[in-house]
Amino acid sequence: MKFELRKAFKIDAAHRLTGLPTEHKCTRLHGHTYRIEIAIEDELKPDSGLVMDYNTLEQIAGPVISMLDHTYLNEIPGLENPTSENIAIWLWERLKPKLPGLKEILVAESDNSMAIFRGPSTPLG
Repeated sequence: MKFELRKAFKIDAAHRLTGLPTEHKCTRLHGHTYRIEIAIEDELKPDSGLVMDYNTLEQIAGPVISMLDHTYLNEIPGLENPTSENIAIWLWERLKPKLPGLKEILVAESDNSMAIFRGPSTPLG
């Protein structure tokens, strides 16, 4: 029996977008409280009744996500243009080897603006 399991994380970070016209407001330094959701899909384990323990998911994803917390995202290698889309890809590339059942990563920079990445990994650009 297949299930999808989700764990949400929150981080605070600053960035500026580099791929926009200079007059666009997002080219200026600003910050967000990002909501990041990690979704995995796998079979229910009959012995535990779980797909994966939420604590295990936090132990795997938490250290990677915390690399972005309270940072200037543009200074992180691979995030020189840290759009929500590129953040999702960056996370996917680091989490997929550790989470074979990874299904999607959601990165929300506000309650109504978010990007969802479902792989496979592609070069950032």
